[in-house]
Amino acid sequence: MANKIKKSGQKIIKKFSRVSSKARVEGKEHIRENVFQRFSHIHNIRLLIVEWSLLVVALVLLAIAQAIWLGETYRNDVFVDGGTFSEATIGQINSMNPLFASTNSEKVLSKLMFSTLTTVDYSGNVGMGLAKTLVPSESGRIWTMTLKDDIKWSDGESLTTEDVLFTIGLIQNSAVNTVYSANLAGVKVSENDKGEVVFTLPSAYADFAEALEIPIVPKHELEDTEPKALVEDEFSNAPVTSGAFMFNALQAAPNTEESVVYLTSNPNYYLGKSMLNSFAVHTYEDLDDVLKAINSGTVTATAELSNLDADEVTSTSFIKRNSSIDSGAFIFFNTNNNVLKNKAIRSAIRQGIDIAALREAAPETTPINYPLIDSQIKVSNYPAIPGYDYDSAKAKIAEITGGAEITLNITTVKSGYLPAVAEVLRSELENLGIKSNVVTYDETQDFIANVISRRNYDILIYEIELGAEPDLLPYYHSSQASTSGLNLSNYRSSLVDDLLIGARETLDTTLRVKKYESILEYWVADVPAIGIYQANMTYIYNKNVRIYGNDVRLVTPIDRFSDITNFAAVKSTRYKTP
Repeated sequence: MANKIKKSGQKIIKKFSRVSSKARVEGKEHIRENVFQRFSHIHNIRLLIVEWSLLVVALVLLAIAQAIWLGETYRNDVFVDGGTFSEATIGQINSMNPLFASTNSEKVLSKLMFSTLTTVDYSGNVGMGLAKTLVPSESGRIWTMTLKDDIKWSDGESLTTEDVLFTIGLIQNSAVNTVYSANLAGVKVSENDKGEVVFTLPSAYADFAEALEIPIVPKHELEDTEPKALVEDEFSNAPVTSGAFMFNALQAAPNTEESVVYLTSNPNYYLGKSMLNSFAVHTYEDLDDVLKAINSGTVTATAELSNLDADEVTSTSFIKRNSSIDSGAFIFFNTNNNVLKNKAIRSAIRQGIDIAALREAAPETTPINYPLIDSQIKVSNYPAIPGYDYDSAKAKIAEITGGAEITLNITTVKSGYLPAVAEVLRSELENLGIKSNVVTYDETQDFIANVISRRNYDILIYEIELGAEPDLLPYYHSSQASTSGLNLSNYRSSLVDDLLIGARETLDTTLRVKKYESILEYWVADVPAIGIYQANMTYIYNKNVRIYGNDVRLVTPIDRFSDITNFAAVKSTRYKTP
C-alpha cells in the first residue's frame, strides 16, 4: 500500500514538473512576443508619443498661467494710511503764525496747519470751512456766521467763537499789521445772544464770503501776548493748530536759509484724519536748490517750478501736472506815462501787436481776453475786441505822434513765460516804430516796494490773481491807483468806479452780470490793459504718490491742498473676492 502511494506521488510530481516546465516556456514566449517584441514597434509610434507629451506639458503650463492670471485679476494695489509726503518750497520761515504768512513756505505751512472760516473747495467755489453757515441780510451789509459743532485745536481745547473774535481783533489791530488787514477793513464784528458772529460791513459786498478765508488762531495760547510782540511769541515757532497737520519739529541747516519743518497728522482735524502720517516742508533759497531736491529724490513734490523749469527735471521718478489757476497775465499800460495816457495810442498798440505771437511764447496756457473768466461769473455778452491790423495801427501811431520818436520801458519779473512774452512784445513794438527796452526783476519785496507800488514802469507784464469770485475793484477803481493799491494801470474813470461799486454791492446775479458787461465795454474801449493768458500751476510729484484729484479746480496754487486728507504716499496689495 505504501508503495502504491509513493508511486502515485511520484507521478503527480512528474506531471507537475512537466506542466511547470511548459508554463515557463510558454510564459517566456508570451513575454517575448507581447513585451520585448513590442519595443521594436516604438519607432512607428514615436510621433504620437511626442505629440501627447507636448500636449501634457502645454496643459500644465496653461494651468500655471491661468493661476497666475487669476491671481493678478483679483489683486489690486491701493493707497493706504501711513507714510510721509514732502514738498520743496521757496522762502524763509520767519514765523509759523498764519497771520503773518507772506513767503511761499509760510503760506504752505499756514494752509497745512490752520483752518479758515471759509475756504475754496475742490470745485473752485468759496464754501464753508470752520463756518457752518454764513448768511447775508437782504441789504448785503450784515452777514451772520455760525461755527461748526465740536471743533477742536490740536491740543484738544475747543475752538469757539471767542477764538474767532480774538483773531479778528488782532487782524484789525494796526499794531499787528497782518496780511489779512484789508479783508476786514471797516468791518464791525460782534457776537449776538445766539452765539453767532455778526459782521457789519460799511457797504454791501456780495463776495464777502471770500474775504473770510482767514485762518483762526487760539485765544488760549496768545491772549496774554502784547499785539506788537505777537510775531516774536513762542507760538510762531511751535504753534497749536486746527488744520490737517500739527507742528512736530523744525530742523534748520547751518549757514543757509534752508530748513525742514516736520508736521504730523492732526487727529482733531474737523474734516477727519489725513491718510498721511506726516508732512515735511523743505524750504530753499532759489529754483536751483528746488531742482536739486527733486532730481535727488529729497522731496516728494514741488509747486515752485514753472512749466519751463520742469524740462530740467531729469529724474524719471517724477511726473508733472499743469493745472489752470484763477490768475491771468496781462499787459498793463501806465496811463500816467506822457505817451500812454493817450487812449488812441493804447488802442493802436493793441491793434498793431500780434497777440497770437505773444501767446506762442507761453505754450500750454489758455488765452485770456478779458479781466474776468467764466469760472467766476457767466457773462452772456462779451464786447468785441478789435482784431489785428498792423498797417492800420502803424499809420495811426505815426499820425498821432507826428513821427516823433517814442521809447517805452517794458517791465516784468523772472517768472515762467513772462520774460519770453516781454521780448516778443518788444519786437512787436519796434515793428510799429516804438523803441522799447525790457527790464526784468526778481520778484522780491524790493520789487513790490520800488517798482509795483511806485508804478515805476511804462508797460508792465505781470500775473495777477483774479480770485474765485469776480471783483475788479482792486485793479481798476480810481481809489486803488495809489502806492497801497493794485490799480497797476493807474486807470481812472468815474463811470467805471460807480459800476465797480455797484457790481460789488449787488447780490442779484442777473443784475451783477449786466454791470460787469458794462464794465467790460469800458475796459475794451479804454484799453488800460491787454489780456494774454490764464496762468497755470505746474506740480512736479513722485509718480508713486497720490495728490489732488484731476477734478479739483484751483483758484490759487495753495488750493492744491483743498483735499489734503486724500493725499497718500503708501501702497498696499489687496485681494478681491472672486
